[in-house]
Amino acid sequence: MDVNAWLTGGGGWFTLALVNAGLAEQKNRSRWNWFLLSIILGPIATFLIVVWAPPDNVARL
Repeated sequence: MDVNAWLTGGGGWFTLALVNAGLAEQKNRSRWNWFLLSIILGPIATFLIVVWAPPDNVARL
């Protein structure tokens, strides 16, 4: 498989979404929500995760 075909097919965005989900979890945010948001926004979501401060005490179920 050609690497360019993989990237243009969305593989790069999917990988970035997985990385963003991990970043979001480290900042006490919802992994699933940020994964889905990253599928749509891509690098913009990465920027938001890194720049926004983590929330104060959040009750997670």
